[in-house]
Amino acid sequence: MAMRTTLLLSCLTLALAGCSSSHDQHQPPPTTQQVDLQRYQGTWYELARLPMYFQRNCVQSEARYGLREDGRIDVNNRCKEQDGQWNEAHGIAEPQVQGRTDKLWVRFDNWFSRLAPGLTKGDYWVLYVSPDYRVALVGHPNRDYLWLLSRTPTVSQQTRDQLLQLARKQGYPTDQLIWRQPDTP
Repeated sequence: MAMRTTLLLSCLTLALAGCSSSHDQHQPPPTTQQVDLQRYQGTWYELARLPMYFQRNCVQSEARYGLREDGRIDVNNRCKEQDGQWNEAHGIAEPQVQGRTDKLWVRFDNWFSRLAPGLTKGDYWVLYVSPDYRVALVGHPNRDYLWLLSRTPTVSQQTRDQLLQLARKQGYPTDQLIWRQPDTP
């Protein structure tokens, strides 16, 4: 009986230890806390991203954000495919918590969002934005999605390394990133 109790306690201890360590690994990444949306609006070029279904054919992507009078943000994403064709998606972003601008909900206007509006909003967390609002990291709290963004289609190697280091530090799998293909003349 004592051996069974000891074994049970050992298994329980291991299970609890496993839960506590996996809990630490699954903590959401920290965000910037506040984003000046006036400075954030405008065009951002995707330098790199983690693979995602909706961008599976994109070789270049960019997003344009614009403030609306109602406090929400217009989102216009463009994706250039390998054949040179551009596809666009339009949506609206709004703060997840009133008064905080680092965590947004984004909902795109498509048939599914019209059919099930409550199920189609996505997390858009601003994990980092440089003081000059020239580069940013945006991700999903479960680390399934990540975008390295810039105001220009290319950045210096130093800036690229800095963004990669920040993303790795926050637990994103940077070895899986898909990088923007350069413009062809």
